[in-house]
Amino acid sequence: MFRTALRNVLAHKARLLMTVLAVMLGVAFVSGTLVFTNTISDAYQKSSAKGFDRVDVAVRPEYQDSEGDKVGTTPRLTRALLDKAAKVPGAASATGVVTGFTALADKDGKLVGGDWQSAGGNYWGTEDPRYPLVSGHAPRNGHEVAIDSATAQRAGYRVGDTVRLSVDGPVLTPTVSGIFTTDDGNVAAGGSLTLFDTATAQSLFGKKGTYDEIDVQAAPGTGQAALKAELDKALPAKLVDTTTGRQLADDQAEAISSSMSGLKQGLLVFAGIALFVGTFIIANTFTMLVAQRTRELALLRAVGASRRQVTRSVLLEAFAVGAVAGVAGLAAGVGIGAGLRSLLGSFGASVPDGPLVISPGTVVTALAVGILITMLAAWLPGRRAAKIPPVAAMSSVHAQATAKSLVLRNTLGSLFAAAGVATVLAGTRMDADTGQGVMGIGAVLLIIGVFILTPLLSRPLIAAAAPVLRAFGVSGKLARQNSVRNPRRTAATASALMIGLTLITGMTVMAGSLQQSIDKMASSAIRADYVVSMANRGPLSPEVEKKLAAADGVTASSPLRNGESRIDGGTQYLTGVDGAAIGKLTDLKVTDGSFTVGGTRVVVDEDRAEQHGWKAGSRFTAHFEDGKAARLTVAGVYEGNDMLNGIILDNKVLTPHLTDPADMQVMVKTAAGASDAVKDRLEKALGTNPAIKVQDKQDISNEIAQMFTLMLNMVYGLLGMAVIVAVLGVINTLAMSVFERAQEIGMLRAIGLDRRAVKRMVRLESLVISLFGGVLGIGLGVFFGWAAGELLGTKMPTYELVLPWGRMAVFLLLAGVVGVLAALWPARRAARLNMLTAIKAE
Repeated sequence: MFRTALRNVLAHKARLLMTVLAVMLGVAFVSGTLVFTNTISDAYQKSSAKGFDRVDVAVRPEYQDSEGDKVGTTPRLTRALLDKAAKVPGAASATGVVTGFTALADKDGKLVGGDWQSAGGNYWGTEDPRYPLVSGHAPRNGHEVAIDSATAQRAGYRVGDTVRLSVDGPVLTPTVSGIFTTDDGNVAAGGSLTLFDTATAQSLFGKKGTYDEIDVQAAPGTGQAALKAELDKALPAKLVDTTTGRQLADDQAEAISSSMSGLKQGLLVFAGIALFVGTFIIANTFTMLVAQRTRELALLRAVGASRRQVTRSVLLEAFAVGAVAGVAGLAAGVGIGAGLRSLLGSFGASVPDGPLVISPGTVVTALAVGILITMLAAWLPGRRAAKIPPVAAMSSVHAQATAKSLVLRNTLGSLFAAAGVATVLAGTRMDADTGQGVMGIGAVLLIIGVFILTPLLSRPLIAAAAPVLRAFGVSGKLARQNSVRNPRRTAATASALMIGLTLITGMTVMAGSLQQSIDKMASSAIRADYVVSMANRGPLSPEVEKKLAAADGVTASSPLRNGESRIDGGTQYLTGVDGAAIGKLTDLKVTDGSFTVGGTRVVVDEDRAEQHGWKAGSRFTAHFEDGKAARLTVAGVYEGNDMLNGIILDNKVLTPHLTDPADMQVMVKTAAGASDAVKDRLEKALGTNPAIKVQDKQDISNEIAQMFTLMLNMVYGLLGMAVIVAVLGVINTLAMSVFERAQEIGMLRAIGLDRRAVKRMVRLESLVISLFGGVLGIGLGVFFGWAAGELLGTKMPTYELVLPWGRMAVFLLLAGVVGVLAALWPARRAARLNMLTAIKAE
């Protein structure tokens, strides 16, 4: 039986080619994902580990949890603590570390290194071993900075040049005193690092006389664990936390691995979709191959082969196909992994140097996936063939599905589909957190149900195309009859395309609806013409609001200032505003009382009001971070949203209790409204700062739209793999169908159907099957998009369903194009059949 199976594989090489390609693409996606993520993770881990080479023990402040009415605080690492750490037995030296966001502009005034990758810190003394200088000298005062060599090369800076930078708003123009090298992972990934002298860094980052971390280096002969033990004895345990450099490196490696796991899982999901689509092709191929070899298998049964041996022979064929596809997919996956790494560079992202990582786990996974998926998909056709009695197989009695089997299939499909619809609808009535899982289960049940029912659905839907197909004469009539001749085969072929279009349509519906709801939220909640914020969404200096308020044409402005408090024994974050101006800058819907902010009168959103049982007129006590308290009165309750929510009070009440006041945003209204000229004037008032964004409502909407567009394009690209696999499925089905119907096509040619009509028949058949899958996919996608929107609507009151009719029409058109392209080779092959040879074919 093994030799028989191997001989059958070699005999049907051309017919199995599309199956090999489909499995190979899925395996390549899986192995490429593993190679890419393992390579990137390994490179970052090795790069970040170098940064801890000079750190034996790190001393960090221990956050003090909030208790009762006391707000949680983070103690400061003072110079006294640093000196104490430097003197413990076994310590060679101690370095104070200060860090913060620093936006550095290039010579064209644009931000270097991206938003979150623009970092700053302190250069310790005149020779900091962490940052070896390649030219110049260490920064000595607030008028000098040192920059990393990679940034200097990208931006074209040299020692002595004047640079423009900002840490929290105001523009600084220091001179480059030195250029250094670093093992910092962010710099290796394309970011920038700017260093100040320690006193300047402490002042700029709001940490005067204190440090974010103290790095202690061990003396020769002292281990990290021994040094940590000595530091634990000498330093106050309740205020600081000590960690060895080895542990820091391990934690960093784990953090990098964890951050990469999300990307890996996401890519593997799409790889799984491609493989799932591939199973339809495999099952279809083996079903047709087994059907063509029915008499051969019956003869094997007649001469003594058992059912198990017949099934095993089919599975052995599948094993051989899966092994070839797995090996080829692994090789292609290595190339994909290397290509993705290079692709990052073309998008401006740098990756630390390192070898391509092909782990044993990747090799085993690739081969296992290829073989198991193929064998699982081939098991059912093999089992079905083995159950056919030899006499029935030889007389082809088995060819038609029994009425009992069709009733059973349709009943099972109806139950799955009904359960799926009911579960999805139930999920729409739940809250967003609970409903996600329920809706996911419902979606799987519904897709399974529709797949089972697809043979039943194919007849009426394809029949609906009959009036159009009549226009193509005999070719159109034959194409329609061929499409419904074997509903199961048509269903399996169309389902592969259906799955890809379901996901693409669902994501498009959700993205369009979310974009519209965000636009509506911005236009309905904000009256301000502009919202000013840092590029990294970090805190703004209060000086920014003062400069904006003094700018020409500004009629109202208000900072949004955050502060922590304790209310009713729980932590609550407060938003401080200019009480006199906030009413002119926002348009929030008030459900109780009035939107009045001033003195001790505050407004709260509906969630906080419900949580605490507040209403207009309620009074409560807020305990601030300086330990003092104030008795506040609820003036009104409003509908919160993602842009503005929580407890809003006057900055005159909040600011005196803040140790280091900072604003998250500044809202600005101008006499002339939003225009390019006004925006340019505001940017100039802030010194044309690369770190600050001045955005009107349209800018905010465009920024969000850009994120959605990027996400959608990524999804389209990733799901494109599943669509390619589906195209291979259509080609495979048509090619094998042409081979199966060779005698019939020869007879048609003999009675007068010319080659052009034969080509047209095959193309129309492919077009009808593809459009059938497209209609099902778009319909399911719209339903899932609507259901997901209903779930999101529980957290986003402005959400409303938007159907992208234009894009859905494009998707349906693409499904038709897929059908036409997939039919090119099978149609050509059918037209070139020799009619006499075909008529004599068995």
